[in-house]
Amino acid sequence: MNTAVSGRLPDFPWDKLTGYAEQARAHAGGIVDLSIGTPVDPTPAVARQALIDAADAPGYPLTVGVPEVRQAVVDWLSGTHGVTGLGVDQVLPLIGSKEFIASLPTYLGIGAGDLIGYPALAYPTYEVGAALVGARAIATDALTTFGPETPKLLWLNSPSNPSGRVLPKEHLKKVVDWCRERGVLLVSDECYLDCVWEGEAYSALHPDICGGSADGILVVHSLSKRSNLAGYRCAFVAGDRSVIAELLAVRKNLGMMMPAPQQHAMAAVLGDEAHVAEQHERYRGRRTRLRAALEAAGYTIDHSEASLYLWTTRGPDGPDCWQLVADLAAQGILVAPGAFYGAAGSHHVRIALTASDERIDAAVERLTRG
Repeated sequence: MNTAVSGRLPDFPWDKLTGYAEQARAHAGGIVDLSIGTPVDPTPAVARQALIDAADAPGYPLTVGVPEVRQAVVDWLSGTHGVTGLGVDQVLPLIGSKEFIASLPTYLGIGAGDLIGYPALAYPTYEVGAALVGARAIATDALTTFGPETPKLLWLNSPSNPSGRVLPKEHLKKVVDWCRERGVLLVSDECYLDCVWEGEAYSALHPDICGGSADGILVVHSLSKRSNLAGYRCAFVAGDRSVIAELLAVRKNLGMMMPAPQQHAMAAVLGDEAHVAEQHERYRGRRTRLRAALEAAGYTIDHSEASLYLWTTRGPDGPDCWQLVADLAAQGILVAPGAFYGAAGSHHVRIALTASDERIDAAVERLTRG
């Protein structure tokens, strides 16, 4: 078997949690798995009905997506996030956002000798995409780190996974301007833009940030967290018209087609904010209870003003992330070590809010009891 490609990729992080998962599972009250942000609440009725109504789909879907889906994206970005001037030819549906993030360097012809930048604390798939094509990658939050070099691609992620940090509008504009001056494609991963608890988060396509032009910018969004659609694989990319056209040309040849019923489900949930507000309040209650219990147990929560995680530590002089994982596993609570997201996370763990009320309350009880 040829393992040349897989050998270029980092180890799959969650494989390293197996022993801790077994320990947590052995707890008398069962495991509380807060390690992965997978939704557990029901898929909204509006999505299920749309899927049923579109279930008769004998023909191949189009990679570009049906017009109603692309229009729903344009209308949602405009009505919910203040994006202006976007056309339906600036939108592509995706089969979940992860496949796109991992494959984007390939689609763009980036390769050996090219440079990709991504945040110091980062979703591991940015690194995977760079490794897959043999590109160099720099994990940094400071543009000065690049020195005289110019990356081909720069990833932004606000709100952040894992830390929940939200970048202010002024910072986003500075990054947009820097990229445009140098001809760098900026791709903003905005999958948690609707999961904000404190303050306000902005899309990189907001006119105050991009000047009303999508030139040089792509934004990536997922319906997995916003609408409990992780199992449907519904996401989209929007932005620079010429880049979208190039992505379409490549993806057509690869057969990257979102199934037609899922396209209609995505259009339906983008047009419905009621289920979003309902789910948001579920998560708010879980977040409030879990945060209070963690802090009472001596933990500190950093950032976490958005996203579906609590970025948790006992301080830079306290236990490292793996010791924190072990401590919580002993209480039957499984969390993700910050090291999964880069060296900057070595003293943190990421604790997901994506568990049922019963499991969250079990974690609160164990933390309280000590």
